[in-house]
Amino acid sequence: MMQKKAIMGLALAAVMFAALAGYLVLRWAQSPVASGPPKPPSHIVLIPEGSTFQQVAALLKNEQLIRSRSAFVLLGKTRDIDRKIRPGEYELDAGMSPQDILTKLLAGRVVLHPVTIPEGYSLTQIAEVLAAQQVTDTKEFTKLVRDRTFISTLGIEADSLEGYLFPETYSFAKGTKAREVIKAMVDGLHRVWGTELQEQAARMKMSLHQVLTLASVIEKETGAKHERELIAAVFHNRLRKKIPLQSDPTVIYGLPAFDGNIHKRDLSVMSPYNTYRVQGLPPGPIASPGAHSLRAALFPAQASYLYFVSRNDGTHQFSSTLAEHNQAVEKYQKQYFRKRARGNLVAHGA
Repeated sequence: MMQKKAIMGLALAAVMFAALAGYLVLRWAQSPVASGPPKPPSHIVLIPEGSTFQQVAALLKNEQLIRSRSAFVLLGKTRDIDRKIRPGEYELDAGMSPQDILTKLLAGRVVLHPVTIPEGYSLTQIAEVLAAQQVTDTKEFTKLVRDRTFISTLGIEADSLEGYLFPETYSFAKGTKAREVIKAMVDGLHRVWGTELQEQAARMKMSLHQVLTLASVIEKETGAKHERELIAAVFHNRLRKKIPLQSDPTVIYGLPAFDGNIHKRDLSVMSPYNTYRVQGLPPGPIASPGAHSLRAALFPAQASYLYFVSRNDGTHQFSSTLAEHNQAVEKYQKQYFRKRARGNLVAHGA
């Protein structure tokens, strides 16, 4: 009898020891890899598309962010992990407990990257920015922005989304779907296209497409914000008098190739964007206008100007008559370039 009790005691002790050992091992496995000051440096871990939870656990173990792959998988089972972790970049460090890491992964708190789309950028330039930032599949982006079926799902009836992707700073995760990136930029436009602008457009009998088209030309014509309402006044006056807009940026947009200089022959090219030959607005926007240019298109300055010419300092000289304009061209263009030419001859010892 005594021997039986002794055996039972030893067995119970063994079970208790094993349980304690298991508890300590599990507690060790569920503790951070590094603890105490200083805080371990964080680093970016990329969870690839389609990764299973087992693969995620293995990746974390290889990155030395968890002590035990098996224990992390067990922890996942206690949290009823029945779905894949959202792919993307996660900022993690060895001072985080497996529980904290799992919570962050389940919440999909991926690293977001700021992406700035400058005012006046075309679809091609926007695609280049996205390619440089590597936030989305730029081939898919380039395809979708010209896919009329997809465009119609955004409530837009246009051949492309040129002008409809609002220029501002966005936050995107690496690997964001192209359609999500596009939708975010279109939503940016709708946030600006509020009641005041809609009501003014209705009073002026202009559609959103027409406003964006005019605003995009204004955007490309000047970098000086204080001039945009004046540029708008010139174009509105010309439209009202049925005078061609004669805008170089629209001509450039319609060229199959542009070498950086507009030539006289370019002004005679047959293109719906050649506003020297075609009266009225071009068929669509030539870039993404910012909020200031949108407002200028709808609230132009009260001015009688019909012409403007560059002063070669980023601003323009505005004129109401052709005679005034010709004088301005002589002063700011012909004389300016004659002086430059003489200066170059002197500099080269000619």
